Amino acid sequence: MPNAHRLHHLTLTVTDLEASVAWYGRVLGLDRFADRSGPGWERILVGSPGELLIGLTRHDATAPGEAFDPARVGLDHLSVACEDRFEVEVWADHLSALGVAHEDIVDAPAGHVLVCQDPDGIPVEFFASR
Repeated sequence: MPNAHRLHHLTLTVTDLEASVAWYGRVLGLDRFADRSGPGWERILVGSPGELLIGLTRHDATAPGEAFDPARVGLDHLSVACEDRFEVEVWADHLSALGVAHEDIVDAPAGHVLVCQDPDGIPVEFFASR
């Protein structure tokens, strides 16, 4: 069986490309490095090539003001891997310094979790396994 243990990229539908590019750049330190477009859509790729790559896509068919809903079929949240609880705490401090609202760190049986939301309300989680 082929190896499917690594994600190449993730593409998110957003309502405001520039706001999302700025947020992912400011919060996750991802650089803008490619713009793409096709019939009815525009995409900006942000990331650190070879590490994390996120496509941010605006579709003409997306209704104005439409909000993310994790209960609908599709993406529930994006999770950034952390080495340990200390690294999750570093992310919490980083988000606070940027003025990005976030929940308190939760120490769950499976690991340590910190959650914030991007400009479209997509949950971005910082997770360290126990």
